[in-house]
Amino acid sequence: MKNKTIRIIHHCNTRLLAVGLLLVSTAVQAQHDPVQPFQGKIGKTLPETQQAWPEHYKKAPAGAPNVVWILLDDIGFGATSAFGGLIQTPTLDSLANNGLRYTNFHTTAICSPTRSALLTGRNSHSVHMGLFPTTAIGTPGYDGYIPFEKATIAEILRENGYNTYAVGKWHVTPAADVTPAGLFSRWPTGRGFDHYWGFLDGSTDQWHPVLWEDTKRINVEPNKKHFTTLLADKAINYISEQKTVAPDKPFFLYLTPGAGHSPHQVAKEWSDKYKGKFDQGWDKTRDIVLERQVKLGLFPKGTVLPEPSTGVKRWELLSAEEKKLYARFMENYAGFVSHADYEIGRVVSYLKEINQLDNTLIFVSIGDNGASRGGTQEGIIHPLDATLTSEERIKKNLANIDLIGTEHSNVNYPIGWAQSDNTPFRLWKSDANSEGGTHNPLIVFYPKGIKEKGGIRTQYSHVIDILPTTIELTGAKVPSVINGYPQEPIEGTSLAYSINNASLPSRHTIQHYEIMGSRSIYKDGWKAGVLHKKGEDFNKDVWELFNLNEDFNERFDVAAKYPEKLKELQELFDAQAWKYNIYPLKDENVASIVPTPIEKATHLVLYPGIDQAFGGLAPRFVNRSFTIAANVDNPKTVEGVLFSSGGWVSGISLYVQNNTLQFVYNNREIKTYITSKKILPTGKLQLKVDFKYDGGEPGSGATVTLYVNNEKVGEGRIEHTLKSVIAYYENIELGRDIVTPVTDKYKVPFVFTGTLHQVVIDLGEITIAQK
Repeated sequence: MKNKTIRIIHHCNTRLLAVGLLLVSTAVQAQHDPVQPFQGKIGKTLPETQQAWPEHYKKAPAGAPNVVWILLDDIGFGATSAFGGLIQTPTLDSLANNGLRYTNFHTTAICSPTRSALLTGRNSHSVHMGLFPTTAIGTPGYDGYIPFEKATIAEILRENGYNTYAVGKWHVTPAADVTPAGLFSRWPTGRGFDHYWGFLDGSTDQWHPVLWEDTKRINVEPNKKHFTTLLADKAINYISEQKTVAPDKPFFLYLTPGAGHSPHQVAKEWSDKYKGKFDQGWDKTRDIVLERQVKLGLFPKGTVLPEPSTGVKRWELLSAEEKKLYARFMENYAGFVSHADYEIGRVVSYLKEINQLDNTLIFVSIGDNGASRGGTQEGIIHPLDATLTSEERIKKNLANIDLIGTEHSNVNYPIGWAQSDNTPFRLWKSDANSEGGTHNPLIVFYPKGIKEKGGIRTQYSHVIDILPTTIELTGAKVPSVINGYPQEPIEGTSLAYSINNASLPSRHTIQHYEIMGSRSIYKDGWKAGVLHKKGEDFNKDVWELFNLNEDFNERFDVAAKYPEKLKELQELFDAQAWKYNIYPLKDENVASIVPTPIEKATHLVLYPGIDQAFGGLAPRFVNRSFTIAANVDNPKTVEGVLFSSGGWVSGISLYVQNNTLQFVYNNREIKTYITSKKILPTGKLQLKVDFKYDGGEPGSGATVTLYVNNEKVGEGRIEHTLKSVIAYYENIELGRDIVTPVTDKYKVPFVFTGTLHQVVIDLGEITIAQK
């Protein structure tokens, strides 16, 4: 097979050419817009001329409110105090008590689909985001390319005279475009936002975030400020600038913290606020939260909880050490969410300080899906080998309990707490068949538009409804053409009808759901769905049926009792699936198929000066052989990183220390070092590591050899390599390691002090098991 060669500089030029073509295309489209006729009069001289100016600024409707959308991450219905939970969220409490609580609001059950649906007011598969950008396949429901014919709220409001800002998590840019060379047309600034600050992937380290501003990678001093604090700082900065320069112009702010998605990280002062608060365990917590929810009027008296989910151990059966460990996980998570509430409060307080809060429309979706089961039964402090027994995991976690929440952790809490946080519903994130996956709290705050402060609304609603509600309440108009693209219909239903009338019936009466094969359909209070198991035949999936009018938290499957109703809903789902691009169904067994040359390349030439060179599509260094060769000048004595991929969670690094060439392999459990036996000579050098993978099952061993100018200077063995990806939000760095270090033997950024000309990578075939 011929080597497929990629030179990063050529890759950049290709993308820049594509950007140029896009601009030309946009300019051509713009020619179809009507040219404003000159309204003045031209004379031979300036005194004889009557000047006139084209309308340059689009004006918002008179008195149009500022708009703030807040989307929290991986938080269940019963987590926060605003909806009966034990996590104190005074900011959310205040917004809800002075606004409205929507108790029958729904998301898509997982991250990117919810965000794409929210931003466009269309169903996630309809806008090509049926799952994640990194799991794209070449079909309209899943390719990850949100059509320009389905404009975002930012594009619409900008056409209506708003400034537009996004701060925080994005996660809807095609994976192939998340590079320093773009394409940028589907980055936030390409989809209507004047400015963007945040992270483009699904998660980031809260103490060492991987950040972008507009389209440039930015670095922050590690572990000085928490990500959510930085996010609030930036949001306030954007608002301050806007209200200083254009005080009469409204703004739109899309505020999306990483909380409470893993890694759950927060300062100890926040987690310590909850010491002892969860010692009663997750079973008792469910009962306490339900009681509080009933007292708030969110659910009727007599509500009964669903049976505990399979895989969640009863708290009373746990050992004292397990209880201590698991309580600490929840204390940390609660502190993480409370801290996010505090930082959101800073933004809200600033709006009040500058006399803007009364004319600001705020939507808060407490979660983009239900609470996450990703932490397994034992919880995660560091990613552990999947072959470990439950007892071994617990032992390792107990040994590291003091690291929970720190910069040296990558925390996700146990599934027992996810179940508790989803009170009063069953199941969790990604289960599109269940209310536990899709049923989230919604707060609407609008002082000049809401009469009943602290009211509760029970109308059925979905995340696609927030955009049309915003349009109606602001008085904005949706242009028929935006940026040259004719617009397709919005698919959500405005909730404005319910703002001041709690008794009106729901207008959103049909809604489908699908995530990784699990799917459901809602119509007029009835819901049919199926929990698909990965790898099983879709045609053999067993459907359930629930009458949510009488059984809102899905305790009783009535499929056998009402077979005709089940058949009716199955047929309706099928019609919706064809209409909105849900087919073909896919589950996690389908690998990512992203049209990019980088993943297929076996020979790459990289040049220093680019941070996080390939985003989520960095070449894979697992289950294959590879060589990494750095061409450098060594004037006398040098040190620093030549090449790194990953960070403290897992990764590889080729570096110079004590004037010797060194290589470290961090497989999450063990760091293995290969060190040169010779001091580096001066002059022009090629410093190379040759990684010979044993082959066979994923995670097999490897022999590693170091070379200086083709002379063998060191050799060693790695008995267990990584089975899957290296820490995905820390990818390739050249000449330094800027996020977290792969090894504690150096501190970031550990810049190479010689001259690094280029790094050449040659990649072997991935083993059949990995394919």
